[in-house]
Amino acid sequence: MSIINDAQKYLASLKIDQWQNGYPDATKILSDINNRESYLVYNSSNQIVATTMFTTKLEPTYSSINGKWLTPKNSIYGVIHRMAVGNNYRKLGVATYIFKYFETLLKSQHINSMRIDTHEDNLGMQNLLKSLNYSYCGIIYLDNDDKRLAFEKLL
Repeated sequence: MSIINDAQKYLASLKIDQWQNGYPDATKILSDINNRESYLVYNSSNQIVATTMFTTKLEPTYSSINGKWLTPKNSIYGVIHRMAVGNNYRKLGVATYIFKYFETLLKSQHINSMRIDTHEDNLGMQNLLKSLNYSYCGIIYLDNDDKRLAFEKLL
């Protein structure tokens, strides 16, 4: 949770209104753990440097998009949510490592697509997605009606 809290503060310092309402909280992260969808990245000293949620379950908020996904509606795809990198490890390629790891995992399972969404003001994530060849597909809305930019990559 300390990495999540750091990420919340970091986004606030950039004036990004993402994760500023207490989300994700410990209950949500515990749910990710219980669903076996929570992942940690460790450094060589065995310290946690990042956390994320990853799944291949359908993402309900992706069923309706103002735009068009690259893959058909019934396709199986990977999803990354709640990715946070510790303060001392930003800009060192950790986020890229996370994406590449899960893309490789998906390919090994013969799943050819990864989807993700981000806040429209989160330019850092948008730039990362573009550098990793993710395509902007449109706008989705979360359960609380927050707007998010949706991206997908064919693997």
